[in-house]
Amino acid sequence: MADNRPMTDTAALVDDVLSTTPLIDGHNDLASALRSTAGYSVDDLDADRPELHTDIPRLRAGRVGAQFWSVFVPSTLTGGDAVLSTLEQIDAVHRMLARYPETFTLACTADDVLAAFGAGRIASLLGAEGGHSIGGSLGALRMFARLGVRYMTLTHNDNVEWADSATDEPAAGGLTDVGRAVVAEMNRLGMLVDLSHTAESTQLDALAATTAPVIFSHSSCRAVCDHPRNASDEVLRRLAGNGGVLQVTFVPKFVSNEVARWGAESRAALGGGDWPWPRAPRPGEDPAAVAADNAGADPDAARRAAWEADHPRPEAGIDDVVAHLEHAREVAGIEHIGLGGDYDGVDRLPRGLEDVAGYPRLLEALAARGWSRDDLAALAGGNVLRVLRDADDVATETLWPTAAG
Repeated sequence: MADNRPMTDTAALVDDVLSTTPLIDGHNDLASALRSTAGYSVDDLDADRPELHTDIPRLRAGRVGAQFWSVFVPSTLTGGDAVLSTLEQIDAVHRMLARYPETFTLACTADDVLAAFGAGRIASLLGAEGGHSIGGSLGALRMFARLGVRYMTLTHNDNVEWADSATDEPAAGGLTDVGRAVVAEMNRLGMLVDLSHTAESTQLDALAATTAPVIFSHSSCRAVCDHPRNASDEVLRRLAGNGGVLQVTFVPKFVSNEVARWGAESRAALGGGDWPWPRAPRPGEDPAAVAADNAGADPDAARRAAWEADHPRPEAGIDDVVAHLEHAREVAGIEHIGLGGDYDGVDRLPRGLEDVAGYPRLLEALAARGWSRDDLAALAGGNVLRVLRDADDVATETLWPTAAG
């Protein structure tokens, strides 16, 4: 849909920034959304897809220059099941890139990102969400790197044997010696250590152990919204010393205390609400038929809808995200912030950021508050490009495929 807003000074400034700096988002769950809603079909992403937060027209409207596509699998999967499902997710991203070569290209390095941006394509990087995805195997970690996985989140919602999650009961006490060995291998390969979803004890241990900058691919600030998925000021200060980046997320319950309280009430009334992992198509099976099966796979949908009808969900807005960005800039510094929307990983996003078309509106809101051109360029992508380069400088063996391979 055309954007008919009148041109303003802030709009012109943001247009200039996004014309010269690739906007890099740290986390988008389109691959898992395609598994559940489309049986992993990658067809018709060049058309309007209102059931998703992401399609090609809205990526273009949002001026997205580079995207870390999450190859998420739930942390209830373990061992070989987790590795297999992660491979299916990686395959979905690679098939999407092959289906739309005029729009997407695989990227693993900062130079790849800039080359794609210069060619008018969306640089596509991959990120594995949770250490359970490697099934306890550094061989699996290395093979994921060979397939283009550029970061791994150390945990998801549940602990792994070697690291504690932010949303599970403490068990490892942070990172174990095995966890430190995983971090060391990631440093050796140049794979970014992602601390979103991890417990603060894990974050502090990882920051002490790593020899390369880390990222938070999709987290916000605990001082602004007291949610365990957000980073504390102590961690933000340590992050600045490490050279890493907090990619501020838009998830309403992570940016708004009001939404966070509603979420806690919902969990108390309805339970944890574990999302059933949808099945993938079997060989020769029609993806549409699988999508139809998956659509009816949530046994709690009706009960949840009834509860929400009596307990309306509050909304977050673009100003909530701005508050986190400004706090992170104040505590960690402008060199250590980025963006990580988590589109297609949650059911709704803040007003003004409802889908991937909203990034220019966010940058315009920041420009209106006095953020400079250099500030906006650093936030949009400059900081993440630096982290990619610094991690590659530390690495002693890089396994990334070439952008054409």
